[in-house]
Amino acid sequence: MTAELKRSSEGQTLVLTLSNPEQRNAMGPEIYIEGIEALNLAESSADIRSVIIVGEGKLFSAGGNLQRLQNNRQQAPNVQAQSIEALHNWIEAIRTFPKPVIAAVEGAAAGAGFSLALACDFIVAAENAAFVMAYSNIALSPDGGASWSLTQALPRQLVTELLMCGDRITAQRLHALGLVNRLTSPGGALDQALALATQLNARAPNALSSIKALINEAPEATLPDQLTRERDHFVRNLHHANAGVGISAFLNKTSPVYE
Repeated sequence: MTAELKRSSEGQTLVLTLSNPEQRNAMGPEIYIEGIEALNLAESSADIRSVIIVGEGKLFSAGGNLQRLQNNRQQAPNVQAQSIEALHNWIEAIRTFPKPVIAAVEGAAAGAGFSLALACDFIVAAENAAFVMAYSNIALSPDGGASWSLTQALPRQLVTELLMCGDRITAQRLHALGLVNRLTSPGGALDQALALATQLNARAPNALSSIKALINEAPEATLPDQLTRERDHFVRNLHHANAGVGISAFLNKTSPVYE
């Protein structure tokens, strides 16, 4: 059975399922390419307002396929470099995708699976989920932007521990640290993610797109630069039809319906 990224729709939400059950939903270039293609189609579809990434069965993803990595050691270095570039292209596509992306995590999110969850805008995790950057356990270093994502969010000493020691960290601890948005009972991550997606889908897509862009730009921006960006986004959104809908609904105490 080959690894694949299954697609389904739940209302205005696209659900992407990592499917490679025989290898604990391990990922490879075929999944990365399908992921980028799915996001490109979702970006151009007005019917899709959010995306959820979930693993098939009782776990999210074991990360990379170790057998494939072992085989790639016998190949020229550019073979593995191209595979990692494909992963990184998907990570960047998620980060720059103008609609919310939610990771629904059951069981383990390891290696590139953890990196993938970190690239999403929200993480919904089962209470018994565990996250691990296991690269150092097999004499490797991180990929998928893990070193960047974790360093942006956590103290240096904790990031160093996670990456160098390769120990598991629980969903509860990541929730306390602010990296996991919602905790749910085991088996409930997808349902909770869909509930969050429904909440987001009811909001103005242009406003959410601006918020995501501003968040992405903030770490590298000076305050004056970010203030300028906030001004430009605000003015553009104020003159969007959705602002008229939202303001009128608030003043009239009705529920807005955004385009």
